[in-house]
Amino acid sequence: CTFFHCKTTIPVFYLAIASEMERILKQISSLEQDLQKDDRTFPVSYKYIQNSTLPGTQQVSGVLIDMAKHLGNLQFRVWEKMKEIVQFTPVILNPNTANRWLSVSDNLTSVRFNNIGQQITDNPERFTQYAKILGSEGFSSGKHIWEVEVGDHPEWNLGVAKETIDRKGEILASPAYGIWAILNRNGVYQSGKGEPLAFEKLKRIRVQLDFTSGEVSFYDPKDMTHIYTHKDTFAERLYPYFLVGLAGSLGNVRTEPLRPCTPL
Repeated sequence: CTFFHCKTTIPVFYLAIASEMERILKQISSLEQDLQKDDRTFPVSYKYIQNSTLPGTQQVSGVLIDMAKHLGNLQFRVWEKMKEIVQFTPVILNPNTANRWLSVSDNLTSVRFNNIGQQITDNPERFTQYAKILGSEGFSSGKHIWEVEVGDHPEWNLGVAKETIDRKGEILASPAYGIWAILNRNGVYQSGKGEPLAFEKLKRIRVQLDFTSGEVSFYDPKDMTHIYTHKDTFAERLYPYFLVGLAGSLGNVRTEPLRPCTPL
């Protein structure tokens, strides 16, 4: 191109890039707001932004512009920003697995013991013996992190369970039965192997699954105190796992539903 031609097109090009960056930053801002909502808008928004592209970034010669600096890394820098925000796995509960004593919220993000058994279909996925439920998405590779608000609830199990776990029998929350979890019984904590865990009341638990390394770890996200780690070899897909006990077992103590969530 001629010198005159380059002088007239470069500013237009930069305006297009600036406009595109502004659009993406608005999407990031919108995503940050979605992360604070207690509904299912985040996974939808994230998927939409994840599929967004930067048009026109390969159509301009690099004669006078450092393309690697100004364009080649633009999408990378945006996704670096996204990775700072999206570090956790959203957990959506699967109501088809819920025991009849459990009530799942309309947005499928929390569950409570309802004291009145529901008349529901005994489908193959459903737990029938204990008040258990699984997440809707399983994992067979990689690292995944989620947190669970347990609040003042007096009785719960949480962790991961293998896909082929027995849904109808009386099984324990133990690796021997395909469950890697920690348990709370009225403030007495233990691992799924029956080992006692000496902790004060835990309000929120971080679950960290490293499928490849064969580890399921639990932390208190308040100060990232390590609670416990299961080490094993995982041979099949794992799902977020929850058991919710009777909320009234501590009398007048205020109780809350278990709420899997995507923390900031």
